[in-house]
Amino acid sequence: MALTFELDPQVDGILRDGITELWTDVSNAGGAVGFVPPVTADDIRPELAKHLDALVGGRSRLLVGRDEDGAVAATAFLTLNTHRLMEHWLWLYTVMVHPRHQGKGYGRDLMDAAAEAARGIPGIEAVRLTCRGGAGIERFYASCGYKEVGRVPDAIRVAAGDDRDEIIMLLPLG
Repeated sequence: MALTFELDPQVDGILRDGITELWTDVSNAGGAVGFVPPVTADDIRPELAKHLDALVGGRSRLLVGRDEDGAVAATAFLTLNTHRLMEHWLWLYTVMVHPRHQGKGYGRDLMDAAAEAARGIPGIEAVRLTCRGGAGIERFYASCGYKEVGRVPDAIRVAAGDDRDEIIMLLPLG
């Protein structure tokens, strides 16, 4: 069964807890979403609060994928640029699919839903994201139409002596 996606859902305690659980589980499974395992929900909450504050301020939009039980199974945050010369593209942050749902094509579904959501925002011509090198995730994004447009060597330090490239990718929406 496919995920059901919703853009700009009402954020309440249940959704907040669902995203926290998703982010914790993805991080602890080795997902490159801003943390290195092991993490707890208490580690995730402050970072999630920053994302949710951006929603309230209108700078960001939340895309949520729910499974057949209604549980949060996937997320992505579409974040608008505030610089007047860059308002024609947006950032895609915190792209996650729960580990129990990986391998089912839901990642591609999430990326398609995110691109469709971006196309619905007036003036947006492209989506930009970054990913952590060393895991091959850039190949997945490339299969979704993204092109690598830059790389910063050793920009992400996941542990002492373990630096990874930050890979910048772009999806033109035209």
